[in-house]
Formats: sequence, C-alpha cells, structure tokens
Amino acid sequence: MILLYHLFRCLFLGGIRIASFRNKKAEKWIQGRKNWSAKLIKDWRPTPSDKVIWMHCASVGEFEQGRPLLESFKKIYPNTRLLLTFFSPSGYELHKNYSGVDKVVYLPFDSKKNAAAFIELIQPSLAIFVKYEFWYFYLTTLKKQQIPTLLVSGLFRLNQPFFKWWGSFHRKMLDCFTFFFLQNTASVKLIESIGYHNKCMISGDTRFDRVAAIAAVPTSLPLVESFCSENTLIAGSTWPEDEALLQEWFNLQKNWKLILVPHEIDPVHLSALKKKFPSSQLYSDLSGEKILSETNVLIIDTMGILSQIYRYGTLCYIGGGLKKSGHHNILEAAVYSKPVVTGPYIHKFSESVTLNQMGGSFVVTKGEELWQISRNQKRMEDAGKKAGEYVTMQLGATKKIMDWIQANLLLTKA
Repeated sequence: MILLYHLFRCLFLGGIRIASFRNKKAEKWIQGRKNWSAKLIKDWRPTPSDKVIWMHCASVGEFEQGRPLLESFKKIYPNTRLLLTFFSPSGYELHKNYSGVDKVVYLPFDSKKNAAAFIELIQPSLAIFVKYEFWYFYLTTLKKQQIPTLLVSGLFRLNQPFFKWWGSFHRKMLDCFTFFFLQNTASVKLIESIGYHNKCMISGDTRFDRVAAIAAVPTSLPLVESFCSENTLIAGSTWPEDEALLQEWFNLQKNWKLILVPHEIDPVHLSALKKKFPSSQLYSDLSGEKILSETNVLIIDTMGILSQIYRYGTLCYIGGGLKKSGHHNILEAAVYSKPVVTGPYIHKFSESVTLNQMGGSFVVTKGEELWQISRNQKRMEDAGKKAGEYVTMQLGATKKIMDWIQANLLLTKA
C-alpha cells in the first residue's frame, strides 16, 4: 500500500505543477513551498527549553476550528511558541499574518525527508491536526519521536478507507495519534469499531466556540447596514451554481434585497455576476455614507467580513451545497439566530444534518423553492430561533480539549 501512496504523491505533485502554469492557486502552492527549510531556519530557532505547539490546518475552515484552541494556548500557556501550518493557498494567504501565533508557514509536501527535516527544525512538544489531513510520513515521524499528536474536531464516515477491509495502511496513520477529539457519537462508534476504545471522546466542534466569539464582538459595517432593508438575503461563499439559483429567486421576488458574497472574487467572476445582476454594485465602489437606493444587489468583493455580514440578514443562503463537495460554514449565520438555506449536499456535515432535522435550516435545489421560503415570515422566524438555540447548545468543545491536555500534563512535563 505504501507504493500506492508514493504513486498518489507523484501524481498529485505532477498534476499541481502542470496546473500551476495556468492556475494561480496552484502556482502559489508551488511557490510557497520553495526553499521552505532555509526560510524556516532563518525565522524559527527554538531552544531546548521551549515548548512548541504545532497546529496544522488544511485551509480556512479548519483554521476557524483550530483558532479557539490557539487563543486558549496563548492564555493558559503564555510562554509556549505556536506554529501554524496550512496545506492550501486559500488558508495561508488569508491568515499568513495572523498575530495569534509566532509563525505561519506552508506545510512542506509529505515525504520521508521533508517530514524528518521539518519536525527536526520546529521541535514540537505537541502536534495538533484539525478535523482531518492524514499525512503518512508526518504522522509516522511524530510517533517515532514520541511526540503527542491530537486530532481535534475530528469527523469520520463509514465510507472512509480506515473502515474498509483494505484500509490497513490508513489505519497505520490513526495509530500515530495519541487521542481523538471527535464531533459526534457516530464518529466515536466508528473509531471504537477498529480498536480505539480508550483513545477518543466526544468533544464537539470547536467552530461553535469560534462563531460565538465572533458574534460577541460585532464589527460595524455602516455601508452594509445602510443597504439592508426589512427583507435582505445574505448569500455567502457562493459558486456559479448557487448564483444561477439566486438569479432565479431574485427574478421571482419583488421586495427583497440581496447581498452576494462570492467564494471567488477574481475579475472574471465579478464580471459574470454583474451580467447576472445588471443593477448590482460592488462593495469596493462604495464610499462614505452613500445611499444605496439605486440597487437591490450588493456584491461583496473583499474577503474576511462574511461572518460579520450575516448578522444583517433576514435569511441566509450558504453556498456550495449544490455540489457534491458540500456547502460552506452554516454556523457563521446560525449563531445570529438566522434561518439558514443550503443546497442538498449536507450529509458530510453533521451540524448541517442536525440543524435541518431540528427545523433550523432549509434545503433547496431551485430558485422557486427559495422564493417560497422567503415568502413565509413565520417559518423563517421559527427556523432562526432554532438555529440560535442549536449553536448555544453545542458550545464548550474548546474547554473540553484544553481540560484534557492539562489533566494529562502534555505541556507541563519536563
């Protein structure tokens, strides 16, 4: 099986190198990892007495899950050094200047040589992987060096290789973890079914703690506030499929405003949106206290403010759910007690499945279905109340994880 893993690595690396000639993200993935060891040696020199915590996140969503833990480490263990790594350019580019850690870098591509050199350079006392990202050479190197390694906000599904008869190679990676902090009972049962009875617990999802912290310190967005009316739909992290559905909805309704926050904000995509919504305005074109009376569509062409925009909405549509990969973060809207709408692909997200079963969210496949929801004020109000209650019920995952780390003296041993 290790030969197949090597083949996967070669194919992946070859594919991303080819893609880098045309795709900016792929190019950043390649360029960001060039001379990584020389850059790290220059900026990262831990002493033998330093306690180093290394957290790895795949991208933006996983960082939002890991962030409450990083902030807790700063408070409880102020003398530790924190290193944050990303796999994707999306996560790295958005958070490369994050001040909550000592250093943010790309994770070098998984290989025996890279893993050994990287871990030797950073000297971690504790390694934390968020939700997923199972890299064989990194994990086996951590285990060989007896470095405590945790999976936080983990989520497992029956169709994953770990639970197949042929999944022994993948189970070797699970063997490298010291403990699993999992989101739900189903994940615990799956892990226990392959022998990890004393290495896991339900901690919940740290994203609930993160969105609650954001909501507790609201950021004022005067232009957004002045645009909104009694009926405003916030459509966040949308893809072209979502935008076609929203266009259908917009042409059916008569008294709603739309704030569109696309997942991609490159000029080509923004131009396409302007054609779909001819009277729309770009957020970056506004200035001062300009009254937005001439348009019912505002396109947000800046990053980093979506989680604050949701609080201004009457109804929130979360993009991505019309594709099999699934939708983006629904909790950023639900925390404000807003009714949530997604596409049908919710099965990968336990919080989305639960919220839908509770009646706090809606699933749609076409604009007319969204229009029917937006016409029923009572239905939206009831769903919003349930969404807010659900988030409140799920708080506390960060404390559970930190309590376990303290109880097991992972950062206080000599």
